[in-house]
Amino acid sequence: MKQEYTQSAGELLQQLDVTAQGLSGAQAAERLQKYGPNRLKEAPKPTLLQRFIEQLKDPMLIILMVAAAVSAVTNYFSGEGFAEVFIILIVVLLNAILGVYQESKAEAAIEALQTMTAATSKVLRDGKQVLLHSDELVPGDVVVLEAGDAVPADGRLLESASLQIEEAALTGESVPVHKIIEALDLDGKKDVPLGDRKNMCYMGSTVVYGRGKALITRTGMDTEMGKIAGALAATEEEQTPLQKKLDQLGQTLSKLVLGICVFIFVFNLISAGRFDLDTVLSTFMVAVSLAVAAIPEGLATVVTVVLSIGVTNMSKRNAVIRKLTAVETLGCAQVICSDKTGTLTQNKMTVVDHTGSDEKLLATAMALCSDAHLNDKGEAEGEPTEAALVAYAAKLGLPKGELEAAAPRVDEAPFDSGRKMMSTVHKTDSGWVQYTKGAPDEILRRCTTCWEGGKAVPMTEEKRAAILADNKGLADRALRVLAASFRNWDHKPEQNEPAFLEQDLCFIGLTGMIDPVRPEVKDAIVECRSAGIRPVMITGDHKDTAVAIATELGIIQSADEAITGADLNEMSDEELDKNIKKYGVYARVQPEHKVRIVTAWKKAGCVTAMTGDGVNDAPSIKSADIGVGMGITGTDVTKNVADMVLADDNFATIVGAVQEGRRIYDNIRKAIQFLLASNMSEVLGVFFATLMGFTLLQPVHLLFINLITDCFPALALGMEKAEPDVMNRPPRKTSDGIFAGGLGVDVAYQGVIITIITLASYILGHCMEVGFFEMPKGISDDGMTMAFLTMSMCEIVHSFNMRSQRKSVFTLHSHNKVLWGAMIGSLLLTTIVLEVPFIASAFGFTPVSLPEYLLALLLAVLVLPIVELVKLVQRSMARKRSA
Repeated sequence: MKQEYTQSAGELLQQLDVTAQGLSGAQAAERLQKYGPNRLKEAPKPTLLQRFIEQLKDPMLIILMVAAAVSAVTNYFSGEGFAEVFIILIVVLLNAILGVYQESKAEAAIEALQTMTAATSKVLRDGKQVLLHSDELVPGDVVVLEAGDAVPADGRLLESASLQIEEAALTGESVPVHKIIEALDLDGKKDVPLGDRKNMCYMGSTVVYGRGKALITRTGMDTEMGKIAGALAATEEEQTPLQKKLDQLGQTLSKLVLGICVFIFVFNLISAGRFDLDTVLSTFMVAVSLAVAAIPEGLATVVTVVLSIGVTNMSKRNAVIRKLTAVETLGCAQVICSDKTGTLTQNKMTVVDHTGSDEKLLATAMALCSDAHLNDKGEAEGEPTEAALVAYAAKLGLPKGELEAAAPRVDEAPFDSGRKMMSTVHKTDSGWVQYTKGAPDEILRRCTTCWEGGKAVPMTEEKRAAILADNKGLADRALRVLAASFRNWDHKPEQNEPAFLEQDLCFIGLTGMIDPVRPEVKDAIVECRSAGIRPVMITGDHKDTAVAIATELGIIQSADEAITGADLNEMSDEELDKNIKKYGVYARVQPEHKVRIVTAWKKAGCVTAMTGDGVNDAPSIKSADIGVGMGITGTDVTKNVADMVLADDNFATIVGAVQEGRRIYDNIRKAIQFLLASNMSEVLGVFFATLMGFTLLQPVHLLFINLITDCFPALALGMEKAEPDVMNRPPRKTSDGIFAGGLGVDVAYQGVIITIITLASYILGHCMEVGFFEMPKGISDDGMTMAFLTMSMCEIVHSFNMRSQRKSVFTLHSHNKVLWGAMIGSLLLTTIVLEVPFIASAFGFTPVSLPEYLLALLLAVLVLPIVELVKLVQRSMARKRSA
């Protein structure tokens, strides 16, 4: 079946069984019943309960809930309290509530797409123009389009009077499209790109100039915007790298906890040689202690809070994060696929060059022969090309208001895409003057003189050739070139027909304009490259323009690195996957091309970010590892689909976000290393104490340490400033686990050190209580109290070691005041638990003497110099390997 744009208007009218006067009310009602309302389908929204349950699927929270259940059963049979059960459940609930709150701004892409459509439309019904709600439109309706109207559905143009439609949101083109009504010739091609279908109009685009009529051919989900909505619904959400690593960690810990608990339970039963209920329950309690010790209860909370703090910091730098878990993803991005218009460029056509001997005359002609104007703020408003010309004149001290006051317009021949020109006639003190601007070749064809040295001189073939050469030079730089000319009249022209006015013109000069790059983008791209990130431009604009912009920015070195959407159509997915790294510019692309490109980069193993502002960017933004939307020029669709929104539409903001993302990930790793080393020391301590026949700590003690003395320092580590080399290293590999870079080894040896120190404190406390020649058995009150104090403070002191994985804490130039506050606060809370009688009694602690208290603290401090010594050895070995 022939496409709408390849058929004549008559064929389409006949096919849809309608006349140019529109449908009758009865026909419209029948078709509305058949096709349904002209609106996009809404995606099903998860309920609050579903979101809450989704949060509870986190492996860490599942482990905690299992531990709570086990503890509840054990405590029930043993007759003990349920303090630790309630504490665990509170932790679970807080984490789930935080997650639901952060994800409460659910996907609103489809709703945003609906808000972009016109609320009402001017429609021909029963031969009369009426105003109807846009969702009442049906295929076969004839709508009237005027400047400022939003196109309500996809349609074939029946009339076009200088009609120009802004389609940047769909196609990425920065310049409005001049619409025609003639059928398009495929000329042997299989299809015509969306941006080149000049006889069509599409839902979500906007009329910026002229007027016309369109025959609606597709409504609702059948429109191009509907296809995008469908693509959004079909795109699956993916986990961020951090989510994947934390899930892996949770699974590992689950297996570890289960294995250790089963081993200790069986070992103790066999050692006891009895299988009565009391023995089973006491043995089971030891297993629960190990479970509580092995689970870093505060990890989920710490990660959530650190990410939240990162969100706040990013918002201060104009990067608004919509999803907490996506904060760190940009930090490991290897490719940033960026839209051109409005992202790398200013989305504002600007005159950047000109030719001609009299620039002020050129600017005057261009400004007066246009319908744009300056607003109260001195900003040019109107069709982008004409607004650029008015701004150009104003910059030269020729504001249009003053020009019009001196030479008011008295007649005109409006722009027509057929002749590619526009003429205006103005009354001046010395008579009448006509200005004509348009395509250089068309203007030049009608010029008999040219303006040189303050006077009109005959147009010669040499001058004509020189002007054409100038035109080519500007066009070769991907500039949009317009020519200006004038004609003096000693009386007002008798008619305003173009054929009458546009002859015997005097050529003034040429202007070259372009949507210029943002001045800060060049430096941003240089920083991206130094950080090992490859910038890629994906645009709906023409290849020449895209190549010029990309070359200027340093995205590519030559045009060989650019490819068009038409080329992609001829390329299979396998070929694209193979050649994806060859290209840095993709021009004249459509939405489905963007998704293919992002997918190919991801298949190449690269963490891929996609920036954009238009509806056409939404599917690729959603399918990317992290989608970046524009806050000012971006559509609601893009903002709601994106993981991050740039509040200032500044590409350079991405660089700051990359740095912040890397800092956050580094700090999360520091917190994870700290928490896991602490938990390992607890597991090993309980394990070896059990083997030696005494109880090191009770489950509630371990839970207090995990939630209080561990959580606060871990949170403080999340406040660490970025290390100096954070933007001079390549992005981390997606295959790198949380334990990459020796973190696993560090966790192991540090956990062993804290275990040894804690066991030593227990044994010393026991000996100071009963004598130095009696080894502990069962429960030693002083030993348990000292072990609790030592382990609590040892882990707090150890947090200072974690400020850098390899650098010495004594060489860091920055200070972490929050960490100092966490240490002091944790010491106070620990002391309160030990010294306040009713609290100490609830925890099963006995008062310790001052020497015991000081000895426990002294032992805790030993972790700092020991770890610093190991770091020194590690740095020395690293230098030898790199030598």
